[in-house]
Amino acid sequence: MKRHGPRRLARGPVCTTLVTLLAAALASGCAAEGTDSATGGKRPAPPAPGQEGPPLLKPRQEGPPLLKAAPPDALSAYAGEVRRKQAARVAAARKQVAAAKKWRLAKVPLAAPEPPAVKPRITTRKGFEVTGGETLPPVFTTVPTKERIVFLTMDDGAEKDPALLRMMTELDIPYSAFLSDYVVKEDYGYFRKMKARGVTLSNHTLNHRYMPGLSYAEQKREICGQQDRMAKEFGKRPTLFRPPYGNYNGDTLRIAKSCGIKAVPLWASEAFPDHMEWREWDRDLHPGDIILTHFRGPGDWKGSMPDMIRRVMKTVTDKGYAVARLEDYV
Repeated sequence: MKRHGPRRLARGPVCTTLVTLLAAALASGCAAEGTDSATGGKRPAPPAPGQEGPPLLKPRQEGPPLLKAAPPDALSAYAGEVRRKQAARVAAARKQVAAAKKWRLAKVPLAAPEPPAVKPRITTRKGFEVTGGETLPPVFTTVPTKERIVFLTMDDGAEKDPALLRMMTELDIPYSAFLSDYVVKEDYGYFRKMKARGVTLSNHTLNHRYMPGLSYAEQKREICGQQDRMAKEFGKRPTLFRPPYGNYNGDTLRIAKSCGIKAVPLWASEAFPDHMEWREWDRDLHPGDIILTHFRGPGDWKGSMPDMIRRVMKTVTDKGYAVARLEDYV
């Protein structure tokens, strides 16, 4: 049979059956719906077991904030600062090498570590006590520290060698000066230059006399008189005092305390242009040792002040020590 167009659905029993089935399906879907108490509207019935769809994706939880990239100008500034610091270190190292060569040092001096944020507690060395000295300035030969450092000190002020000022400045070696006025007064200007270069000037009495052999009044004149003289000439009263020859008694320490002295550093070894002398039994350096030398020249010993510095720095550097600034620790 030929078809001349869409086939039409025949009316009759078959059509009636299809309509009935469609109505039944619609009724079944409506019956499966329930009422939502919150909204008053209808909500779909839950799916039959085994017919559930894929689980819904949970909203992404917030993680830690992402690091923001630094702006280009900040990165450029940081890189520039790193380059400047590196260049400064290289320049300083070259300067030290050149200075060591100029002053004929066997090796470049080692750099001291940064000083402690809190100074160590200094106590009197055993065997150096005086009666009733618990509240008096401590007398010591070594600063308590674990760092491989020593301290260089120079006494009296008799020799005023300009080469010493240049040498210590160019090598950047710290040292402390304990001055006696009877020799310093010949040229206060020399020691003012020293002070301007960062050297601490401390008390070694007016006339370098043997303290235990003097009366209380005489000791007071020597110690406190030098405090007054140094305040006048150098603008500051010292807090450190070294008695001549390292000799003292209870009166010495009581007088020193009365005019502003806080500590009495002696020494563990002594430097000369041609040798070292040792206080300790092992004849060696130890962390925190104080080294003594003097302002002397060829008329008093075999060599100049720079010769003495070469000797002491060879000893210190060969033993793996650096020279630190005493006043940073005391």
